[in-house]
This record gives sequence, C-alpha cells and structure tokens, in this order.
Amino acid sequence: MKRKRLIMATGNAGKVREIAAILADEYEEVLSMKQAGVAVSVVEDADSFLGNARKKALAISEKVDCDVVADDSGLCVDGLGGRPGVYSARYSESGTDADNNAKLVREVTPLDEAGRRAHYSCAIVLARGGREVFSCEGICRGKIVTTPMGDGGFGYDPYFYLEEYGETFGQMDPAEKNKISHRALALAKLKEFLEAEQ
Repeated sequence: MKRKRLIMATGNAGKVREIAAILADEYEEVLSMKQAGVAVSVVEDADSFLGNARKKALAISEKVDCDVVADDSGLCVDGLGGRPGVYSARYSESGTDADNNAKLVREVTPLDEAGRRAHYSCAIVLARGGREVFSCEGICRGKIVTTPMGDGGFGYDPYFYLEEYGETFGQMDPAEKNKISHRALALAKLKEFLEAEQ
C-alpha cells in the first residue's frame, strides 16, 4: 500500500525530478517544498553531506505531518582534496552552474589523470515528526573532463565522465542515470527500507 505524501526538502528542480521518478511507487504524492507550500529556511553549515541532509529533514518534518526526505550531495575531486564537496552548489561566488563549472575546469586543468578522479556523493535522510527514521549514502565514481559533453542532467554533469559507460552524466539517458547515479544508489537503499517497513 502506498503512503500518502512525501515532501522533498529541496528547491532544486533537477533533484525533484530524480527523486520523484524513483519514489513514485512508494507514495501517492511526491511534492517539492514549493508545491507543498512549505517555506522553511535551513542554513546548510554542517561539515558533511549527511549533516546537511539531517538538518534539512528534521527542520521541515517538524512543520508537516508526512514523510520528509532530504538529500545533500556534491562532487568530490581527488586532486582538489575533496573539493568542492559540501560547497558544490555554491562553489563559485555566484553559485550558478556556469560559474561553478568554470571554476572547476580552471582548478582541474593543471591536474594529472589521477588528480582528476572524482566521485559524486549523496546522503539521504528520511524524517517523520522531527525524528530521523533512516539515513544512507550513495557514491558514484568517475573523472572530470575539461570540455563539457552533453546538455542533460544538471550541475557538474556534463563534466563528470564515467569510463565504463564512455559518456558523461550530461550525455546519459535520464532513465539510465536514475539507475547508477549517487542519488539513485542512495534512493534505492531508502526504497528498500520503505518496502521492508510496510
């Protein structure tokens, strides 16, 4: 039996699409905060993806009477000491995809092949009534290319190259990406938990 409603603690349209596609079987309604009319501002100042996801999920779930899922995710580049990491969304001064990507390209250009290895990480927290119910993390490994390929996905996707697939996330079919991405892997664990809990 489907649960009634899930609110996603994000304003990022790309994340909303991915999460809604993967969890549609579990809930009658999967809504963004905006669609649900929830306005809660959370300062994402934790030093880990899990910490930020937890802050968002708990703050919003205190205000609503349904499940809340929050994710925090980002790109970690080996040769940059794990940067941009938790600052992925606001890596450049403006925080736009174009400026974030331009800064990333500038910083990885001098790096060798090993330094350009990278992974996307996604932490997910499910909360109910201000209490954490489940949390997990998903990781997808690849490397950074300095010429964008593809115009799909969002964020750093056109620069994140997966050698075993021979394409970037920007080139990948969304249905394929939703099977192998860091967010897909974390959401698969959440889905397993929800199914076992029924």
